[in-house]
Amino acid sequence: SSSLTEVRMFRKRLQRKIELSNMAKTMKILLQDNSKVTVLQSDLHALFSEGFLDVPGNLFQNSEELQNVTELKCLKDFVSLLASSTDVRALLNCVSSNLDTFVIQPTRSKEEFRKLASDFQLRWNFLLSEVSKAMTLSYADSFG
Repeated sequence: SSSLTEVRMFRKRLQRKIELSNMAKTMKILLQDNSKVTVLQSDLHALFSEGFLDVPGNLFQNSEELQNVTELKCLKDFVSLLASSTDVRALLNCVSSNLDTFVIQPTRSKEEFRKLASDFQLRWNFLLSEVSKAMTLSYADSFG
């Protein structure tokens, strides 16, 4: 039973690595097209400036709270970096650095890390879903 659990865990880790590898390949192809990157940046900046998450019922209740959301800061850092670099490694380093700053360094215990990491992941997924939804509803040129 223990070995079966280990096999399942290994399979999940391997699957995640394959998914990340495929995503990196796709990103590399898209990032080589400067016009697509420019359109994506423009669409994302428009969504940020229009307060697309500042609506009742969202996880972020008001624009003041939204401005202090770690996940949005991370996304904005990522988008800003697109202006100067479309190297996948640089973009991943940006994400890694933000995770270190906002999730890893502030924790003092294993339990606190799990809670902070879990909260970050939940809010990050929610934020990206909201971005995707907003881009769909606004018929953004870069969506898809």
